[in-house]
Amino acid sequence: MEGGDPDGFPVFYHHGTPSSGRLYRTWLEDASEKDLRLIAHSRPGYGDSTRQPGRSVADVAEDVAAIADHLGVERFTTWGLSGGGPHSLACAALLPERVVAAASVASIAPWDAEGLDITAGMGEDNVEEFVAAARGEDALLPMLEEYRPMVLKGTPEGLLEMMNTVLSPVDRALMSGEIATFMVEQSAFALRSGVNGWLDDDLAFTKPWGFDLADISIPVLLTQGRHDLMVPVSHGEWLAAAIPGVDARLSDEDGHLTVAFERTSEIHDWLLQHAGV
Repeated sequence: MEGGDPDGFPVFYHHGTPSSGRLYRTWLEDASEKDLRLIAHSRPGYGDSTRQPGRSVADVAEDVAAIADHLGVERFTTWGLSGGGPHSLACAALLPERVVAAASVASIAPWDAEGLDITAGMGEDNVEEFVAAARGEDALLPMLEEYRPMVLKGTPEGLLEMMNTVLSPVDRALMSGEIATFMVEQSAFALRSGVNGWLDDDLAFTKPWGFDLADISIPVLLTQGRHDLMVPVSHGEWLAAAIPGVDARLSDEDGHLTVAFERTSEIHDWLLQHAGV
């Protein structure tokens, strides 16, 4: 999917987990206002995208390069949300000749991050999911398959209930109206063909990402909220210490969803500033 200004500077968006490459209305409107061409794809296994078993986070760089080639795009910026954060960082590390700036928004840290307790501060449901992922596909797959029917038949009210343990008050307050409807629809699209995308994302997060954060040489913006129960701020603090020259913005007001839906304009501004156009 793409939108915004078709002649604008390209921005590749990496969706969260589980999710898809659908783009929210206000993101597209902001991109249009700023002369940005917003481009997104669904990672392998999501929506109608073919599964790539055993994929690593690093594999996204080859996919994005192929999409960029197909679209005739040479240089671009990128941002990733939550589970998309590591994928944005992979592009920053592995495509420095093409990616001019990257943003990591509410991103998880590597599973083997030294000195970090990955699940500390997470809501109960996310802890259970990560623990199952670390045990492998046989442990994780039944859990995700149990959730899938609820997602496919979901309503905004049902989604709020399903996400109860991972929503802080600031995020819960945002889960209504158009935003909640968007999240229900994109989640259902993401899992329409099964849970393979979700499964392979989680498995990829619990093994080496396939690149070194210290190799990132382009400008990187990192944003994280201190009221985040999906990906605790400790992940952002760890990443901020690991990424050279990062512009880290750890917010005292935000949660997980607010940085995604209320800070997008700031993210686009930062990317545009570093695009050199």
